[in-house]
Amino acid sequence: MTIKAVDIKDLQLAEQGRSRIDWALQEMPVIRRLLEQFAERRPLQGGRISGCLHITTETANLARVLIAGGADLVLCTSNPLSTQDDVAAALVADFRIPVHAIRGEDTTVYYQHIKAAMEHAPQITLDDGADLISELHRSGGALLGDMIGGTEETTTGVIRLRAMARDGALKFPVIAVNDAMTKHLFDNRYGTGQSALDGIIRATNILLAGKVFCVVGYGWCGRGIAMRAKGHGAQVVITEVDPLRALEATMDGFQVMPLVEAAARSDFIVTATGDKHVLDAVHIEALKDGCVLANSGHFNVEINIPCLEKLAREKVRVRPFVDEYRFQDGRRIRLLAEGRLVNLAAAEGHPAAVMDTSFANQAMAVEYLVARRGSLANAVHAVPQQIDERVAQMKLHAMGIGIDRLTSEQQRYLQSWQEGT
Repeated sequence: MTIKAVDIKDLQLAEQGRSRIDWALQEMPVIRRLLEQFAERRPLQGGRISGCLHITTETANLARVLIAGGADLVLCTSNPLSTQDDVAAALVADFRIPVHAIRGEDTTVYYQHIKAAMEHAPQITLDDGADLISELHRSGGALLGDMIGGTEETTTGVIRLRAMARDGALKFPVIAVNDAMTKHLFDNRYGTGQSALDGIIRATNILLAGKVFCVVGYGWCGRGIAMRAKGHGAQVVITEVDPLRALEATMDGFQVMPLVEAAARSDFIVTATGDKHVLDAVHIEALKDGCVLANSGHFNVEINIPCLEKLAREKVRVRPFVDEYRFQDGRRIRLLAEGRLVNLAAAEGHPAAVMDTSFANQAMAVEYLVARRGSLANAVHAVPQQIDERVAQMKLHAMGIGIDRLTSEQQRYLQSWQEGT
């Protein structure tokens, strides 16, 4: 088989990448089961798929499932700092999958790689942030007619896609894998909670115990980060714009206050909102000396980095992944990973056991789209409940955990209204 054009750092890294991919697969029992099932049934036979995803060991194992199912797959990265170059090499050398991804690529190369994924003329897209879908709609109009659908893995991407749907701009159905309960519970809460803290600790080597640790946004990712920071002994502060989430954070035992107040006392601030400039000029002016800023949202827009650059008198790279901004008043503000996803830029991303459920949803959502080609509206669709429940059941089985089932009497009772007190 001839590999189509690729753009990776170094094919010689393939052996190292394959070892790490196989290591991750040991922690992904649901993906292992799907690998067997897809190889047997070949539900994606001949389907062209382009994925704009983080090129990690876990993504590589999702790719294995898709090609086992018969897919013709091309991959590009969804973040310039999230590519693991050895994994990209192994995907090309060992699995014959064209990859366009180099860690540290600039914006120009990033969009060249997305264009390469578009040139595959995909019928299905896999997105982590909706950049591929957005580009298809902006400049790939001729390709839209053959589209079956797409999937989206992130909160940020789902927000963008729902905006497209509201404007009538979305030209094919997309399944919001991000919104599956097995994604929220495992990926966003436990995955982000552990991996964001991992990235922060690796980058800084600063003790969290006793520090004031501010989490901006109390969604599923924010909950996970707050929970893990509290476990490290930090004094956790939550900032929110949603009164319900603010109330929940309060009832969960966290301090809740406006961000401008938190900025003046926080040793760490982590954004996890999916929105733009949530940490802005007014907050930068209030930051205490030595504050560490990190972002756990998909794009590097949550912290107003241009404003930070403008207000500081100089910027110095003091450690790998740590830029120190020095101000005229003597304050030093440390930005991690250039404001990009700290868990993937400064660490290895989510643990494989977490991505096991998220990528199982991805694989089954792709199968669902293929089976229902032409029957789904051009909208953002929820993951079907039966897929979500099947993923949970497969994960429980792999963990050796059994659960009860409703009796026929209990099922009838729940479906009736006549029987009361």
